[in-house]
Amino acid sequence: MQQPIRLARRLLCGALILGLSVSIGHETIIGSIIPPAQAQSQAGFQGFIESLWPQARARGVSRATFNEAFRGVEPDPKIVALTRKQSEFVRPIWDYIEGSVSAQRLQRGQQVAAEWSKTLDMVERTYGVPRSVVLGVWGMETNFGSFTGSIYVVRALATLAYTRYRGDFFKEELLTALQILENDHIDRTKMLGSWAGAMGQTQFMPSSFMKYAVDGNRDGIRDIWTSVPDALASTANYLRRQGWEPGLPWGFEVKLPKGFDFRNLRQGFASWTALGLRRADGKPMPRSGEATLFLPGGASGPSFLVTDNYDVIKSYNSSDAYAMGVAYLGDRVIGGMPIQGTWPKDRPMLDKDQREELQKHLAGLGFYEGETDGKLGSKTREAVRNFQLKRGLIPDGYADVAVLRELRAAR
Repeated sequence: MQQPIRLARRLLCGALILGLSVSIGHETIIGSIIPPAQAQSQAGFQGFIESLWPQARARGVSRATFNEAFRGVEPDPKIVALTRKQSEFVRPIWDYIEGSVSAQRLQRGQQVAAEWSKTLDMVERTYGVPRSVVLGVWGMETNFGSFTGSIYVVRALATLAYTRYRGDFFKEELLTALQILENDHIDRTKMLGSWAGAMGQTQFMPSSFMKYAVDGNRDGIRDIWTSVPDALASTANYLRRQGWEPGLPWGFEVKLPKGFDFRNLRQGFASWTALGLRRADGKPMPRSGEATLFLPGGASGPSFLVTDNYDVIKSYNSSDAYAMGVAYLGDRVIGGMPIQGTWPKDRPMLDKDQREELQKHLAGLGFYEGETDGKLGSKTREAVRNFQLKRGLIPDGYADVAVLRELRAAR
């Protein structure tokens, strides 16, 4: 029976490319006229999909699941465009952080925190991850389940895998998504998510689902899509297994003393206290542990001490803006105070060309080894800080027009 079906599929594919009609059983499928270049692209895409079959079969995926998963799937050009518009890397960090705590989101967060209080109690007891952080992830990812994505995950992953965005990463995620379908964790029609293939209440990639999803409500099913207990417990399990240290905060805003020496970067909390740092909320410093001084808006903006748990949040998304958004939203939902420092909104921001130029200069001077992509992440910040130290500037790691000017002069 499989041979006639495969022949019918080949006929159907050709019909859609040439604009012909084909009858299969009692249904007639009408093809549309596709330009030759687009037809060639689609043919290449279908060839790529078929090349995945041996790898999928080796992972236990049946041919029936494979065919059904890719039925009608074509590359999505909108997804390719979205890879260049990741706001957490290109917007001013204060816009991103302040936007994460809108009045509507904060109100909804407080409502769901009360509604799911017992579940959050269980999550904290079981995994040692505070509810504020779990709520922050939930809120940042899907506005507490309000919108979990509308893109068919297999199509999204297939598009990214075919274009080799981030190498083979998305091909591996695609093959894992097929395993999820094979194991009946979710129906094809309900496997919806983001443009990057993240899915569920807290936007797990397929590989994260397989490794970290748990049955939070103990009904025998790992359901991150519709079960809030499963989604929240899975998120906490993910963070704990990424290295979350119970009892240690992610960090907090601090006030720096006058004349502070910005060459200090990482200290124990007792040492920070001895240097004159105080928490902005007036609470005492933790009795143990270490933290790093983080100046997301430069020396003139708000100051934070962040711990290794902050880096655990970044394992969810490597952007500092995202991690700060999660942490700040979660704190505000459970009653924390707004950021007290003033963001340097009057200082001109670097545009994309300038950000790329900055990275090229840093690389040319031996400070930077990352991609020249205009995305100012932790690697670029560390490179800027090291350059500032060498030039005798305030080493706050903040990339602005003044730093770019210094880099130009140093070449």
